[in-house]
Amino acid sequence: MLSPLRVNAAPTALDPVLALPGACPRFARDEEIFGEGETAAYVYQVVSGAVRTYRILRDGRRQIDEFHFAGDYFGLEMGETHRVTAEAMGEASIRMIRRGALSTLAATRDDAARALFRLTAEGLRRSQDHVLMLGRRSALERVAGLLLDIAERTHADAELDMPMSRQDMADYLGLTIETVSRALTALQDEGLIALPTVRHLVLSDRRALERMVQ
Repeated sequence: MLSPLRVNAAPTALDPVLALPGACPRFARDEEIFGEGETAAYVYQVVSGAVRTYRILRDGRRQIDEFHFAGDYFGLEMGETHRVTAEAMGEASIRMIRRGALSTLAATRDDAARALFRLTAEGLRRSQDHVLMLGRRSALERVAGLLLDIAERTHADAELDMPMSRQDMADYLGLTIETVSRALTALQDEGLIALPTVRHLVLSDRRALERMVQ
């Protein structure tokens, strides 16, 4: 059974030992950070803002595989190239750490090697949880689970400022944008959430949402 707050959850500032100095450029909304197939010369960490990583499928559809929030690392690859494209979802500051520097650190310090192993293992677990979520949950459960996941990872109590669009949510959850909108309306009609604005959401009954996805 999938935990309501751990579906594809990403580590936040996993290990201070990995926070090596690096350039911190700013990216505008929808600006590409790196592209699928590009050389993976850096590992990235979100300093502020939020990032989506995705692939374009053969039929032209976009599949978002992860959302990344402040503190999260991304772009850590086993091979020499990136398997996904990364874009800023809004104004974002991103730390760029040279992959070679991390490799050198891991080769000389056991704590850094363990931190990189945990980061890699967590990424694999998140991917496995995402696949299970897509295959075993209803549309309503997927949307509820995502809202809880965002609240947990952004340390929100009840009010969420959603960095992603409805289309982003749909492309992550394997749904259409119409289905996501209907699910949000249904949750609102049941008194579980409130939608003061398109991007601002209130978890009115968090416990009920958690029960829904248990």
